[in-house]
Amino acid sequence: MPLKSAIVDEKHVLVGLTGWGDHDDIYPKGTKTGDKLKVYSNRFPIVELDSSFYAVPSPERMHKWCDQTPDSFGFIVKAYQGMTGHARGKIPYPDTKSMFRAFRESVEEMEKAGKLRAALFQYPPWFDCNRKHVEMLRRTREWMDGFPLALEFRHQSWFEGEMKDKTLGFMREEGWIHSICDEPQAGEGSIPTILEPTRDDVTLVRLHGRNAAGWHSSGQPNWREVRYLYRYNERELLEWKENINKLLKSTQNCWVVFNNNSGGDAAANAMELMESLGLELPEMEEPPDQLSLFEE
Repeated sequence: MPLKSAIVDEKHVLVGLTGWGDHDDIYPKGTKTGDKLKVYSNRFPIVELDSSFYAVPSPERMHKWCDQTPDSFGFIVKAYQGMTGHARGKIPYPDTKSMFRAFRESVEEMEKAGKLRAALFQYPPWFDCNRKHVEMLRRTREWMDGFPLALEFRHQSWFEGEMKDKTLGFMREEGWIHSICDEPQAGEGSIPTILEPTRDDVTLVRLHGRNAAGWHSSGQPNWREVRYLYRYNERELLEWKENINKLLKSTQNCWVVFNNNSGGDAAANAMELMESLGLELPEMEEPPDQLSLFEE
């Protein structure tokens, strides 16, 4: 049986995927790499640009991507790893301010085109809750002033005990969009799902899967193949339908991004959730086989 529908306003819930290059099941056979964004953007209304985590895209490249997408399309741009403390080794900028300036110039191109939804600052598991890191967040907010910013933690200390309310209060005060996670509960290097918006206008939800065994695989040769290897089942997607409806009571818009694509499950899961919410499904020339998972 298909997931039971509950109609929501399509303007207020946008569902998309992390990246557009790795979802082979949504493209007609033979689609060229350079054509994938155009195809993707006619099937989903939003995407998380994750290549920006590894290198800051040039403004020219950002402009090109904007030109390939419909006027209503939106990008969530993941912050460069040097800005969040993930980078190991030499950073190709003379100083921190130059690095931030390059990223600003990059996302500004999307902002001018009206297609920047947010810059996502996801911090590493070792970025724990302490005064130094709070000041880093304040500085980041200052240096990125004028842009919508989403914030995601990976260390439990930000939400332990009384720190939960203090962290959420800080995010509200500083204007951060809360990036709510669904991820394995695998020790202090993971965070619980906190269903509390920090802005009235929008909340971001990122679904990473629940593969606890692979969650701490960073640094291993095959980490990309195992970390996000997970398929959400019917019960779990119905839980998220309820969670989204709950969030919409205190935030105007909800952006949902599926990042569980180590095994190619993200696109099918996204469309299953869209169906459960009563959202219009993208027209597929060759629908993914996995869409029939719950049909009898």
